[in-house]
Amino acid sequence: MTPAAPFGPAEFQLVLLRRMADHQPGLVEDALRALGATPTAMREANKRWQARAHAGRGPGELDRYRAALGEPEARGAIPGLPARHEAWVWPVPLWPELRFTVCAGPGRAVWSRTLTRAPGAPVPELRTAADLLPWRCTIDEVYRAFRDARAREQVPPALTRMDFTLPDGSACAAEFAWGLFQRPLPPVKP
Repeated sequence: MTPAAPFGPAEFQLVLLRRMADHQPGLVEDALRALGATPTAMREANKRWQARAHAGRGPGELDRYRAALGEPEARGAIPGLPARHEAWVWPVPLWPELRFTVCAGPGRAVWSRTLTRAPGAPVPELRTAADLLPWRCTIDEVYRAFRDARAREQVPPALTRMDFTLPDGSACAAEFAWGLFQRPLPPVKP
């Protein structure tokens, strides 16, 4: 029996890109080139990740991230939440200014997995629709910039759609994959 191929940070980045490929194929193609990977390798990595996620007896979700990404760069309490809630943070070589952050609660139950801004990395200024460029901002930054931002209906895992109002009063909507801005959407009509 041949041992399973390793699944590490390089393969995990391909999983992140697979979810983004439907929204930003050009950026994903550029990222694949930078990683020296092919679309086939991206699909295969995603297939392997999904098989692990749906295996009946495999490790829990938090342990799957740890197995793929190694020991976290940082791990600690989440401000404003009970002590048993922790954020686990890993670097993402493809996006050095970002971190992959997994938030887990009691029993190591994962309730959030998203790309976040690395400590000390410059945060983009968000005021107009023109400031919302693909892969430029995170969902946390949009929540902070536009106080009325709210998530829409449930969508597939790792995707978030949200609505918010720009300072000029115009309605705006956006779609995020793994917490990274992908594209604007038509706003929901009241």
